[in-house]
Amino acid sequence: MIRNFLILYLIFSLSNDNITAQNHVKNDPLAHTYSIVARDAKTGEMAVGVQSHWFSVGTVVPWAKAGVGAIATQSFVNIEYGRQGIPLLAKGAKPEEVFLSIAKKDEGKPFRQVGIIDSKGRSYAHTGEKNIKYASHITGENFSAQANMMKNDKVVPAMVNAFKAHRDLPLAERVIEVLKAAQMAGGDIRGKQSAALIVVSGEKEKVENQPHQIDLRVDDHQNPVQELERLLQVKRGYELMNRADVALEKNNTQKALELYKEAERLIPDNLELRFWKGVGLLNMGKTRQGLEILKIVFNQNQDWQKLIRRLPKSGLLDVKPRTMNIIKKM
Repeated sequence: MIRNFLILYLIFSLSNDNITAQNHVKNDPLAHTYSIVARDAKTGEMAVGVQSHWFSVGTVVPWAKAGVGAIATQSFVNIEYGRQGIPLLAKGAKPEEVFLSIAKKDEGKPFRQVGIIDSKGRSYAHTGEKNIKYASHITGENFSAQANMMKNDKVVPAMVNAFKAHRDLPLAERVIEVLKAAQMAGGDIRGKQSAALIVVSGEKEKVENQPHQIDLRVDDHQNPVQELERLLQVKRGYELMNRADVALEKNNTQKALELYKEAERLIPDNLELRFWKGVGLLNMGKTRQGLEILKIVFNQNQDWQKLIRRLPKSGLLDVKPRTMNIIKKM
């Protein structure tokens, strides 16, 4: 229904001289939304955060590459702004030059909304005159915030204020605060459905197609930004768990326990975290501590007790036979 409405909107809003443009955009992906492209001045990291009342917005809007830049292409999406834009940034083109280079071949330019930032923190945005009210953007050093089809004209200013107010947070968490502020200010007039967050390093890729540092998507949810925030917290918990594993490998048990504790604070109900913490302690000779943790895990799910019996053969668990017998009886 909404797609039919928007196509009718295009037909009646375009003159006969612009029928070519109407034909060009009517089949483009719809991502009426709010988003931010941003850079952390301290770390050089770059990010795109986006939310929309449209399914799986993260598949079309955000584009980014380590050491190069970040782009959000939305409204009636033309993915060429991302697909062509990132390589142009990599060659040294400024954000405005990137947009103009692609836009000159884009007959749907009046319907586009694009935000671009490069690794130097330079930004540029475009909001075509055919974007659906309320539509606007604000750019500044290290950010560009843009939105269309909003409930009111306060959304973009709220995003900018949040970005400036939370400068002490890591970039990913900072972007989440921006998305939350946009929703609190009114957000998409249609409501909420999907959200996405990607973060890349400020350093150029050492290996081609280096994965994003953070790549999270919520494709369909009643509260997508809150779910995105939860997923980010889970990711942070796993990052801490990985650091704890490394500390155990280096025989730094105290540091490992501190990291595991912090990870458990972020993802308290995660049995896998506790399981591998217990395994790690056993491998370090901390038998009593490891068994205490594993007993709690096994009481909640006996499949973990079955799994641990398979680890010695794979070289992931090295304990004395007596300890293994205790584990089998737990």
